[in-house]
Amino acid sequence: MLIMNIDLHIHSSYSDGAFTPSELVALARKQDVCVIAIADHDSVAGVEEAAVAGGAADVEVLPAVELSVQFKEWEDVHLLGYGIDCRDEKFLQNLDGFRRRREGRNDEILMRVNDSLRAEGRNALNRENVMAFARESIGRPHIARALLEQGYADSVEDAFRRYLVPCNVPKSYWLMDEAIAEIHRIGGVAVLAHPTSISKDTSTLGSVIADLHLSGLDGIEVYNNMGWPLEIEFLRRTAEDRGLLMTAGSDFHGIEEGLEIGRGREGMHFDSALLAPLYGRIRQMRQ
Repeated sequence: MLIMNIDLHIHSSYSDGAFTPSELVALARKQDVCVIAIADHDSVAGVEEAAVAGGAADVEVLPAVELSVQFKEWEDVHLLGYGIDCRDEKFLQNLDGFRRRREGRNDEILMRVNDSLRAEGRNALNRENVMAFARESIGRPHIARALLEQGYADSVEDAFRRYLVPCNVPKSYWLMDEAIAEIHRIGGVAVLAHPTSISKDTSTLGSVIADLHLSGLDGIEVYNNMGWPLEIEFLRRTAEDRGLLMTAGSDFHGIEEGLEIGRGREGMHFDSALLAPLYGRIRQMRQ
């Protein structure tokens, strides 16, 4: 049986990715990835462009979004929504509110970075420097790329270490129950992204996943680039035991050294066999 590769977690320049949706489709095609999801942070602006490009390149594009969520004491938990209605007016209004708050946050981060640059006797970045790498709004990776282009950092990682982490400004978040309910309302399924970003402790993480399952969580991103093999096996068993969907994604932004679309750690491929249960649940949500 032919095994096709997928990648259900990719970011475009409409949030904090380096490539446009059309460029991501071309990269997926080059890597023999048959299905992708543009899962931008609090934005679905790139989905239509990707879908058009995907139709021409024979790459299926699954509508998706990644929401920044707060759950109990954990902030910036990432929740993926798949198969969503990207034209729902109420949802778009909610995203627009988060986008405006995010723009204010990123402008403040840029201001703090510039204060640091001036303290070092360097010229400040202007917004045009950063927007050259973005589409709808700027993000921290776009600022990092501008720092790299100006010669103020040796790599994107160096830019984060020296400037963006020290100059960070807290985000605003969805509440978990509200985020899951909203994804369900617009016909989608809710999947916890890279779960080990919450905790590496399996007891803690297992408890969090159990609570989220009771709150309506549909699945977990088992195969991801934050998890090591033993952690991925724990996630696989947890999903299997709880009847949760399993998904796979690289979390590709285009700025990570050595990271490719459709690939996990140590060259792991993301198998299209995961699609049938996911598509089945999406059909159920739309009924």
